[in-house]
Amino acid sequence: MLLKSKLICFMAPLLLLSSNTFADWVKDASLKNEAETIQLRHQIHAHPELGNMEFQTSALVQKELRSYGIEVKTGFAKTGVIGILKGAQAGPVMALRADMDALPIEEKTGLPFASKQKGIYQGKEVSVMHACGHDAHTAMLLGAAKILAKNKDKIKGTVVFVFQPAEEGGADIDNFSQGDQIGSRKMISDGALSNPKPEVIFGMHVIAGLQSGHIYYRDGAILNSADNLSIQVKGKQAHGSMPWLSNDPIVSSAQIINNLQTMISRRTNLTEGMGVISIGSIQSGNAGNIIPEKVDMLGTIRSNNENIRQNIIQQLPEMIKYTAQANHVNAEVKISAYAPVTTNNKALTELMIPTFKEVAGDEKTHYLKNNASASEDFAYYGQLMPSLFVFIGATPANQDMSKAAPNHSPNFIVDDATLKTGVELHVRFILDYPDRRTNQLKTNT
Repeated sequence: MLLKSKLICFMAPLLLLSSNTFADWVKDASLKNEAETIQLRHQIHAHPELGNMEFQTSALVQKELRSYGIEVKTGFAKTGVIGILKGAQAGPVMALRADMDALPIEEKTGLPFASKQKGIYQGKEVSVMHACGHDAHTAMLLGAAKILAKNKDKIKGTVVFVFQPAEEGGADIDNFSQGDQIGSRKMISDGALSNPKPEVIFGMHVIAGLQSGHIYYRDGAILNSADNLSIQVKGKQAHGSMPWLSNDPIVSSAQIINNLQTMISRRTNLTEGMGVISIGSIQSGNAGNIIPEKVDMLGTIRSNNENIRQNIIQQLPEMIKYTAQANHVNAEVKISAYAPVTTNNKALTELMIPTFKEVAGDEKTHYLKNNASASEDFAYYGQLMPSLFVFIGATPANQDMSKAAPNHSPNFIVDDATLKTGVELHVRFILDYPDRRTNQLKTNT
């Protein structure tokens, strides 16, 4: 392996091979296949499936890949699909990843291909919608796979197409206690990236409120880590008029919530990055005149720095424990990892900057000063190999970006015009990387 995880750091100036030879025909191919890519996206959007339940989507992906002449492997993370395409020329193994799952949201876009689907989420029937753009991700990667398969004589190396389920969590599983059994972690543990083993992986995400056809990138942290938090406070029940006879879990929980914020304001080195602790669910009691026995709280922990993340994870249980003891109640704390910080390998990012500009143009390529606050389980791939994750705008230029319905909204819309940008970028990652990485290694010998 020429590029090793976490340690490629080339200090000499970049002397990159020109990839202008790819520019025209890749753009032409992306444009020629645009209508089919859009049709695939509409089909997937109209038939969304929840995490771990992507059976029809998985079958569609398999059918399409086989029709392109790409080898298909299954048996990963329940519905995951791996496609393998060997280029005609020698070179590295490179991976491209898309996620396939939808969300338990009722669509309100009014689009002609809007979802009317229902599904079972945690035992309850819910409406289902592609409210985060995974339909676009799947369609863009299929579009790129078709182009690459038709032009495998131009590929130096092997391409691994990763179609992953349950990035948003599983519909049929306890995501708090069994998070390692879904999504990228399950794809990895099931050996999806073992044979062949990629040396790099690329991914992308459409984002509302960013202009369609524009590419947004940064090196280092691009998305926060995410850890799920569960707190149960147990006290002693009593009549609301006689609180001295109780050990009040409500008052104790309020103090715990307030004290949690000091983990950030007083115990976190904010020169390293940021952190957020939010409690989003509090469940307790049945009547206003009864001090209940217990309180259940659910929350989330986010950070863009692994040191900050670990500091919170290690110190938070102790803070909660002693706050509870001071109020003569007991607290049980559970923390469950969703994803570490999604971190772009700095050298790999630098290698691919010319690709961004050749695909979108200088004026449509943007370096992000700050990372996004959301999280992605793509981060686990980046722990195995150098990775690069970028954003593509999803909102048409003639709309007010500040008023675009955000990802995870029932009104979230992806501009179909941006799909060809994603297709072209996937293709160019594969065509550009081998020469650039080889030339960079020669530059530093």
